[in-house]
Amino acid sequence: MSFTLGQLTLDSNLFLSPLAGYTNLPFRLIIREIGAVGLCTTDLVNARSLLENNRKALELIRSCPEDRPLAVQLYGRVPEEMRDAAARLESLGVSSVDINMGCPVRKICRSGSGSKLMGDHENAARLVSMMVGAVKIPVTAKMRLGWDDENLTAPDLARALEDAGVAAIAVHGRTRQQGFSGSVNLAGIRAVVQAVRRVPVIGNGDITTPQAAKMMFDQTGCAAISIGRAAFYNPWIFRHTAQYLATGELPPEPAFEQIVTVMKRHLDLMVGIFGEVQGCRMFRKIALQYARRFGPTKEFHKRVVRLGTRAEFDDILAAYRIWRAQFLDADGDLLPHFKPHSLGMAVEPATTVKVPSGPNELW
Repeated sequence: MSFTLGQLTLDSNLFLSPLAGYTNLPFRLIIREIGAVGLCTTDLVNARSLLENNRKALELIRSCPEDRPLAVQLYGRVPEEMRDAAARLESLGVSSVDINMGCPVRKICRSGSGSKLMGDHENAARLVSMMVGAVKIPVTAKMRLGWDDENLTAPDLARALEDAGVAAIAVHGRTRQQGFSGSVNLAGIRAVVQAVRRVPVIGNGDITTPQAAKMMFDQTGCAAISIGRAAFYNPWIFRHTAQYLATGELPPEPAFEQIVTVMKRHLDLMVGIFGEVQGCRMFRKIALQYARRFGPTKEFHKRVVRLGTRAEFDDILAAYRIWRAQFLDADGDLLPHFKPHSLGMAVEPATTVKVPSGPNELW
């Protein structure tokens, strides 16, 4: 289903959320190649660092023509800095700018950014207004339901930001106090949907399966959804969700060889973009996520966590194929008691994907 974001028309209303440490250029390209994602967003970037040409900030917004449409998520509390950073991003060809008003990390909140903005509606609205006035591309905001259960300020803040000119509002269905614990409050997201009059609301949180995506749409009335951690351990989730929403049927999970093909493509992108040494080192944790669909992986894990070169990965895969054969039947399929859960379901809770504490500059 297509989606309109300001003057931007997107092919799908299924979006990739920012995910600190993971939503880099290679990962975004993999998600796009598998298909059905409408908009990808970068890791959160410090507005001041971007204006100062900080190396890490520039690395976070690294992109290419195939990486479109692209949103960059900014954080900061000084309206003038956020305005200038948005203008800088527009000049670089970014499709949209997202404002982080939901990061629960203590260092971010202490600076007056992230979730702290949810308690300062006047400054938040002024910040949005200045950014909207400075660029022609859509400006969106991502927030949580509030600081805690006693301060569910998202509906009021959403109305203030709507009046300030924001193009869309994304809501993670937890409070700042919750972090990533507990379950999302779908009724809380629905309250935000009902609070605004003109702008679309994007639902986020615990969307780990196509069924969970449908539940988010059905129970909140949101116009789009944004998926984060689940996309990392299941990059097929956008395509599967689109098919499920259109037909009511879950597509079959990718076969072993299909997963291996995508995994090798991901590694090639990592090496091509970051260089062999850094790319292979970064890919170690990514390979472990892909392998969750392989069945028994003991021998694969032992070697891939020390991956050093691209050629070594081919050797690891070749040895693993031989070792894995003992768990296969005559047709080459995993024996029933060795099969992992279906790709249509979360293998483990999304919270098992470890997210660094805040933006890369604070690691």
